[in-house]
Amino acid sequence: MLARPVFEIDGRNFSTLEAFYDEISRVLVPGIPVDGWGRNLDAFNDILRGGFGTPDEGFVLRWINSDASRQQLGFGETIRQLELRLQGCHPANRASVASELQMARSGQGETVFDWLVEIIKDHGPGGSESDDAVDLILA
Repeated sequence: MLARPVFEIDGRNFSTLEAFYDEISRVLVPGIPVDGWGRNLDAFNDILRGGFGTPDEGFVLRWINSDASRQQLGFGETIRQLELRLQGCHPANRASVASELQMARSGQGETVFDWLVEIIKDHGPGGSESDDAVDLILA
């Protein structure tokens, strides 16, 4: 079995979700324009499936300085993202997003960092999309 390629993102290179997308563009899909892949959580999930320039046979995503990301993408950034989401969400989803926002404001629930890690891990061992063979290493 051949070793899968290793891609490395650096938590010192981003402090917002939008800047995380910039880092993903630079590292995982450099041939696609920064605004050419959607720059949202669903589109990030799609990139991990392969076919966007990422290897179809899977890869290792090494996230260095992940502790910095855990702090920068913590509740402050989560509140900001949920406020943005609340402004543009469908009226049927407003109560759910408002509830998430209230929890984040009280320091509870998942953070942006948690969202991203969960998406990545879903494509690895034990995840619902484990066939994509994406391994996450937090360093």
